Amino acid sequence: MTRTSRTRAWWEIAIVLALSLGASAVYSVVSLIARLTADAPLSEQSASLNPSRNSREWLDLTYQFLGIFFELAVVALALYLLWGARMSGPARIGLTFAQPRRDLLRGVVLFLAIGIPGIVLYLVGKAIGITVPIAASPLDTYWWTVPILIFSALRAALVEEVIVVGYLFTRLRERGFSDWTIILSTAALRGSYHLYQGIGPFIGNVVMGIVFGWCYRRWGRVMPLVIAHLLLDVVSFVGYPLAVGLFPDFFKVPQ
Repeated sequence: MTRTSRTRAWWEIAIVLALSLGASAVYSVVSLIARLTADAPLSEQSASLNPSRNSREWLDLTYQFLGIFFELAVVALALYLLWGARMSGPARIGLTFAQPRRDLLRGVVLFLAIGIPGIVLYLVGKAIGITVPIAASPLDTYWWTVPILIFSALRAALVEEVIVVGYLFTRLRERGFSDWTIILSTAALRGSYHLYQGIGPFIGNVVMGIVFGWCYRRWGRVMPLVIAHLLLDVVSFVGYPLAVGLFPDFFKVPQ
């Protein structure tokens, strides 16, 4: 590879990240600095999960849908950039339905392995003051609230797993990096764009990134990771508001 080709390759990676999770990481770092320098400690602050975009129903739905739709454009870009003469972008990273039963089983196992400790970590982090309490949006606001939350969960799963795992693993391997260097660096990136929720979620997502990276190294498929992430976020986006409604005192969020 020529020097010009190497430079172009790094610029490509930088542009993809600047359009997606790299930008989210920068905003999260700034958000964490703002929280740490605020008058109130992290335990007395809150972060909104899937807040409303407008007081009028049809505009809220429109904004929510368009936001999700256009975020998926960067997934399409990453897959397009990975497309080769002999193999499509999705096939190259294992984002296909070629192994449905195996992918589903692996995804469910990953969901259980990450989800249960993740709940414990959130509660512990909230109790010791290193996690920002999450303010959940009500599920009964509109008839489309739950479907749009599930769509948002799918968006998050595709954006994170396709870009952080499939795309970056492929490009960084081409640059000659070892698998464990890639696993650790992408795990750090995954944790960094969750810093707006505090230190606890950063740690939890770094661990999740290491596990997901190791699984991708072993399986060579993104699909199980997308399934696991989808299930995790559906539980977070839909299950968490249900839990808040059932146990409001336990999940009390500062106003």
